[in-house]
Amino acid sequence: MSRKSSKVRVLERVLAEDYAAEGKSLGRVEGKVIFIEGAVPGDIVDVLLRKNKKDWAEGKAIHFHTLSALRVTPFCRHFGVCGGCKWQMLPYEKQLEYKQNEVEQNLRRLGQLPLPPVMPILGCEETVRYRNKLEFTFSNRRFKPREEMTGDVDPDNKQDDPALGFHAPRIFDKVIDIGTCHLMAEPANIIKNTIRDFSLQQGYPFYDIRQHTGWLRNLIIRISTTGEVMVNISMAFDEVEERRKLLDHLLVRIPSITTLLYTINPKFNDSLHDLTPIVYHGKGYIVERLEDFDFKISPKSFFQTNSRQAEKLYQVVRNFAELTGKETVYDLYCGTGSIGIFVSKMAQKIIGVDVVAEAISDAGENAALNKIGHAAFFPGDVIDVCNDAFFDLHGRPDVIITDPPRTGMHEKLVKKILEMQAPLVVYVSCNTATQARDLHLLHEKYAITKVQPVDMFPHTHHIENVVQLKLR
Repeated sequence: MSRKSSKVRVLERVLAEDYAAEGKSLGRVEGKVIFIEGAVPGDIVDVLLRKNKKDWAEGKAIHFHTLSALRVTPFCRHFGVCGGCKWQMLPYEKQLEYKQNEVEQNLRRLGQLPLPPVMPILGCEETVRYRNKLEFTFSNRRFKPREEMTGDVDPDNKQDDPALGFHAPRIFDKVIDIGTCHLMAEPANIIKNTIRDFSLQQGYPFYDIRQHTGWLRNLIIRISTTGEVMVNISMAFDEVEERRKLLDHLLVRIPSITTLLYTINPKFNDSLHDLTPIVYHGKGYIVERLEDFDFKISPKSFFQTNSRQAEKLYQVVRNFAELTGKETVYDLYCGTGSIGIFVSKMAQKIIGVDVVAEAISDAGENAALNKIGHAAFFPGDVIDVCNDAFFDLHGRPDVIITDPPRTGMHEKLVKKILEMQAPLVVYVSCNTATQARDLHLLHEKYAITKVQPVDMFPHTHHIENVVQLKLR
């Protein structure tokens, strides 16, 4: 059954029959497939449609008639409002089962390739407080769910109210005020709440993304497993006296902060890649440790955000590379060099390539930090860097490790890998759909020999997957 109006359509009493993909469940109404956000198999829900096509539709569960027996009680009071940790209502074992199925289905259905048995997914020992980085946003417009709105509060959610937290899903100009976030260990919440409370007390203006006004913009916190803590506060302009007052207050209240920075950002976007964070206290970076390797993480460095699980992921990559100590390993999309450095003890030479010059600089520093003299890192596009002259100078790869972004590898890079003809390729992916597409192209010369899913982000639908390919 459904209810219609001129603007919306609601499907009533839809049974979520199965898990679909990307955190959605699947139902059927009169033969039409419905992808449902916010439901789990066994729920009977009303669905507010966002997309409605001839053969399928997609929407969000807005009312629950019957709750699935699979459900557990979410641990966070922001669940259902915040866009993170959307699977808190599922037991972790069930989350792993659905992620395992998604890997297998995507590789078989989209890749259309013969597969070996997919290894059981590697789950996390710690399913909360596992992240080493969080970014919060200051806003003068707090998002208020409709159930919070009573009395004289604007029912259209337009009333200004300062907030420090995460952007409301699909709403660019409002922020959910987060009290306690369970994604990162303390002192993350203490830092966030101390900054918020002091700023409100002092009357500091939070940023207005619509008007491009206000002072405080973003807060980035990093905490390493070594115990080091980095805080970077982004401000729209420099207000010297108030900045010092805020930063000094933070250091007095939370002396465990080892590095404190601030960044002046007058731009219309929040990205830091073209800005310069300024060190106010400490050495300007933190050090993370995986096994016995140390990695310098600067304010703009990319690093896997789940350090303990990254160690497991890199161990899989190292095992799949089947190194004997004689191989030249090409680490494509090497970033700050973490994978290449992690496998370096078993390789004769590591060659890293990444288009981001700052990441390559960090990779060189990380190699030096770990006293690795047989690794070299080069900035530029792999398609341009890896030519015959480069091979003559550095040798052709015996093993290629590639870890592209969610969009996967450019088709030109896939063709380049086919030309390079390394005997073995290890493909690390955070998106099995684009990985399946690339594997289909690589099948021209390579066979898939091993598949290992790894869960990096409990309570989300995100999956890492490692595939070993061998030249046929």
